[in-house]
Amino acid sequence: MLTQIINGRILTPNGWLKGGSVLISDGKILEVTNSDLAVIGAKLIDARDMYVLPGFVAMHVHGGGGHNFKEGTPEAFDLAVQAHLRHGATTIFPTLTAASKTEIKQAVTVCESMMAEKNPIVGGLHLEGPYLNPAMSSSLFGGSIKPIDEAEYKGILEETHCIKRWDISPELDGAIPFARYVKSKGIMLAVTHTEAGFELIKNAFEAGFTHAAHFYNAMPGFHKHREYKYEGTVESVYLMDDMTVEVIADGAHLPATILKLVYKLKGVEKTCLVTDAIAYAACENPKVDPRYVIEDGVCKLADHSSLAGSLATMDDLVRIMVQKADIPLADAVRMASETPARLIGVEKHKGSLKKGKDADILIMDRNLNIRGVWKNGIAVSGTDNLN
Repeated sequence: MLTQIINGRILTPNGWLKGGSVLISDGKILEVTNSDLAVIGAKLIDARDMYVLPGFVAMHVHGGGGHNFKEGTPEAFDLAVQAHLRHGATTIFPTLTAASKTEIKQAVTVCESMMAEKNPIVGGLHLEGPYLNPAMSSSLFGGSIKPIDEAEYKGILEETHCIKRWDISPELDGAIPFARYVKSKGIMLAVTHTEAGFELIKNAFEAGFTHAAHFYNAMPGFHKHREYKYEGTVESVYLMDDMTVEVIADGAHLPATILKLVYKLKGVEKTCLVTDAIAYAACENPKVDPRYVIEDGVCKLADHSSLAGSLATMDDLVRIMVQKADIPLADAVRMASETPARLIGVEKHKGSLKKGKDADILIMDRNLNIRGVWKNGIAVSGTDNLN
């Protein structure tokens, strides 16, 4: 069936196209054209006065819709994925934090099954830890963190190809050999929950750690120890010109001023927007674990010692970047779609509206609310879809 989206303002890799149309056939983008003349036989979607955008690529998300991916069940994965899909995340890399080998294997089984589906939403698995610096993570993950175990990580990676990203603390013993091995598998590597300074970040980058997870969060900035001052992880990452970053742009984890700074210094090509969302995201009346409280639109530890995770969805991030951080809409969208798609290796089919790519398409109104979502050309239930 041929579908034609007309009259919208279309974001293409070359910039905005006003008054054109997007043709969809067999789950692919057949053409992006500057003509909005109706094609005979096509089902018309009128996006007048709205934005036609590429689907978002969510590469750091722990759960949603009341479920955490760490549960490792098909139901938990499906409900969480569907919750974020309705908010524009058309490609999702479920994240497990400080998971045990058993939990990883359970998630791998579910992930592989979902990746084998026709028009899969899940693009692969993302592991955060369990090899994390206790000083930067114990309040959140307690006894789940552990030293690097070479036999464990090699065993896991020999058994599956679904793991597409792995984040650890680069200061741990064995982190450099870990990076070299994981990189040899074509897996994206990120530093996380770290106290690393410049020399360590430089060595880590050269070994394969090319990305910084939830930049500014769970890592120190410029600080003083006794009478001397030292660079933090933040400044060290800035000094690595080719090191990419991601920001939790939910308006709580980072203020608008810092979001502007990251955008200014790292730029669109090296900055991704991530939710770092937990089970309570995209969930009405969530049953909150007593260890946590939900306040000010974010989840916190009950003792208020730390933020515990985001409640954001990908469309929230774009709105906040535009409306609070004054970032141009085109750049905010690219940081939620094109850039993460390229960094995690799915840019051939995802991340932009271009002939031949998957028809993962969003329509947002002038207030940047989702009005329609299409996954591989199929309208997603629970969105308006303008039909």
